[in-house]
Amino acid sequence: MNLPFEEKKSGSACIRRFSQDLDSSELKWHQDEEDRTVISLSETDWMFQRDNELPIKISGEIKIKANEWHRVIKGTGDLEVKVIKH
Repeated sequence: MNLPFEEKKSGSACIRRFSQDLDSSELKWHQDEEDRTVISLSETDWMFQRDNELPIKISGEIKIKANEWHRVIKGTGDLEVKVIKH
């Protein structure tokens, strides 16, 4: 399976980089098996959206519950986030 990001492990977390060159159709609605905390590592206009909610700007920390439907919406520039799996 091709993932729309590059990932580097960092202890119990990982750093993910989404390229501005990716096709936005690669960013699919999905669920994860565990709770996660996503931390934005730079200022961005990329967005995060939960099922049945309006998109929000990716900024600071975002908590995602296990099996919660969500997606990332492409913005300008690259997106870099730290993902902590709980």
